[in-house]
Amino acid sequence: MRDAVTMMTTLAADNVLLYVGLGIVGLIILVVFIALGQFLGLWIQALFSGAAVSLPQLFFMRLRKIDVRTVVYSRIRAVKSGMDIPTDALETHYLAGGRVPNVISAMIAARKAKIDLSWDVATAIDLAGRDILEAVNTSVNPKVIDCPNPMGPRSTIDAVAQDGIQLRAKARVTVRTNIARLVGGATEETIIARVGEGIVTTIGSANTHKEVLANPDQISKTVMAKGLDAGTAFEILSIDIADVDVGENIGAKLQADQANADKQRAQAAAESRRAMAIALEQENKAKIEENKAKLVLAEAEVPQAIADAFRNGRLGVMDYYRLRNLQADTNMRSSIAGEGSGPGGTTR
Repeated sequence: MRDAVTMMTTLAADNVLLYVGLGIVGLIILVVFIALGQFLGLWIQALFSGAAVSLPQLFFMRLRKIDVRTVVYSRIRAVKSGMDIPTDALETHYLAGGRVPNVISAMIAARKAKIDLSWDVATAIDLAGRDILEAVNTSVNPKVIDCPNPMGPRSTIDAVAQDGIQLRAKARVTVRTNIARLVGGATEETIIARVGEGIVTTIGSANTHKEVLANPDQISKTVMAKGLDAGTAFEILSIDIADVDVGENIGAKLQADQANADKQRAQAAAESRRAMAIALEQENKAKIEENKAKLVLAEAEVPQAIADAFRNGRLGVMDYYRLRNLQADTNMRSSIAGEGSGPGGTTR
């Protein structure tokens, strides 16, 4: 009896362990099914599109925080376009911060347009911050760049011909992207700056502004001959002068400014000479006053000299009277001439 009870107890324990094991296994299967079930649709879609991606790859992509749909759809698009790009390459570019759909779209467009664009070059351009899809589109459909930039501070390129007349020009530059020089090549701003420089140089070399107005295409030919697209990410197809207007007479303004400057300089020199003349006049007046003072001092000594002559007997009375008559005659002559009394005109 005891053996039967023991056997039943052992069987019950074994059944419990079996049920627990089956439950654990079922739970694991359920977890795996749920984990893989969310990728099942993508896996089936990729499988039937010829761009097979295994379920473990999808699961590990999710663990690496990769947008699974982006990578899978990009691979499907690539395969359907005839490009077998590995899933690992797509994952690597996504993790590097690249725009995977943009790169795939650019490669598809390049393939259709017979443009040689490899995966490595496309991803390098994308990681460099350039819009690879726009570059391919511009390579197929050339774009037009306004020179100068309408959003810039100036609306025209101003230059002065040799006759002093200012011309204001606008140009339109047709460019095509050079994929081979896209990495490290200069941008549109460089093209605009170089074209503007070429226009200014060409107008400045013209003898008269009428030559430029008569042949505006000469500007385009001269600028095109300079090879302005060297070192840039573009190839210049044409440069067209959209508009040329006559501006101000810069030469006349410069001459007027120069004449005004010369006038001011001459006025300053004349004012300097006037000041020197006034100073010299004042010096002469001071000398005159000084000489008058000396004359007054000399006249003051005359009566003393006469008195000394009387005392010493060198001057007689008749001589004195003759001197006085001579002074009176001199004063009379000065009065008649309108000069007033002379230095010795005061009768003593």
